[in-house]
Amino acid sequence: MLEDLLAAGAAVGIAGLAYLIAGARVVKQYERGVVFRLGRVIGDIRKPGFTLVIPAVDKLRKVNLQIVTMPVPAQEGITRDNVTVRVDAVVYFKVVDPEAAIVNVEDYRFAVSQMAQTSLRSIIGKSELDDLLSDREKLNQGLELMIDSPAVGWGVQIDRVEIKDVSLPDTMKRSMARQAEADRERRARIINADAELQASKKLAEAAQQMEDTPSALQLRLLQTVVAVAAEKNSTLVLPFPVELLRFLEKAQQPAPATLPPSKSPQNSPPHPERATP
Repeated sequence: MLEDLLAAGAAVGIAGLAYLIAGARVVKQYERGVVFRLGRVIGDIRKPGFTLVIPAVDKLRKVNLQIVTMPVPAQEGITRDNVTVRVDAVVYFKVVDPEAAIVNVEDYRFAVSQMAQTSLRSIIGKSELDDLLSDREKLNQGLELMIDSPAVGWGVQIDRVEIKDVSLPDTMKRSMARQAEADRERRARIINADAELQASKKLAEAAQQMEDTPSALQLRLLQTVVAVAAEKNSTLVLPFPVELLRFLEKAQQPAPATLPPSKSPQNSPPHPERATP
C-alpha cells in the first residue's frame, strides 16, 4: 500500500515537473512578452525575467524593444525642378507598445519599410535638387513626420530618419562641375580686380608723396639699383627718370617763328586812280 502511494506521488511529481518545464518561459531584458490565451490577449505585458504560461493553452509572443536600424532601398524619382535622382535613406525606430505592434499590424518591420519607401518618393517629388544636396536636415524632419504619423497606431516610434546619399546623372554632375568652376573663376577675377584697385590707390599715394618730396624719388631709384645689383648678374639696369625725358623733349622743340608786323591800310600807298575815258 505504501509503495503504491509512493509511486503515485512520484508520478504526480514528475507530471508537475514536466508541466512546469513546458510552461516556463524566459523574457530577456530588451524584450517584452504578450500572452495569447485561446487567441485573446490576457493580462499585462510580461516583463523581463522568468514567467509561466499554461502549456497548450497560452502562447507567448516576444517583442524586441531595441532600436532597429532599417536601410531604405534607393528610390528613383524626379524632383520639382525636373532632375532625375536616386535617393536612399536609413530609418531608426523602436517598439513602444508591444501589444499594438503584435495585434494592430501583421509585420511592423515590413510596414515601416514600405511606408519609408513611399514617403521617400513623395519627398523627392516635393523637393528641389538644391534642397536634397544642401538642406537635408529639413527634409529629414519632414520624412520622419510622414513615417511617424501612421506608425503611432502600430505601436512603433520613429526615432530618426537620415537621407544617406543622392545619386545624380553624369550629365548633371558635369554641369554642376562647370558651374562651380565658372563661379570660382568669377570670384578669382573679382579678387584680382580688387587687388589691382588697391595697388593703384597705393601707387597714386606714393606718386603724390614723391611729387611733394623730390628727394624721395632719388632714394627710390637708388633702392632699385641696389635690388637689381644684388642678383649677382653682369647687367646693371639703371632707371631713368621720366621727368628728365620730358625736359629734353621740351628743349629740342624749335621756338615758334615771329611774324613781321603787318602794315595797316593807312600806311599803304594810295592806288593810282584810273583815268576816266
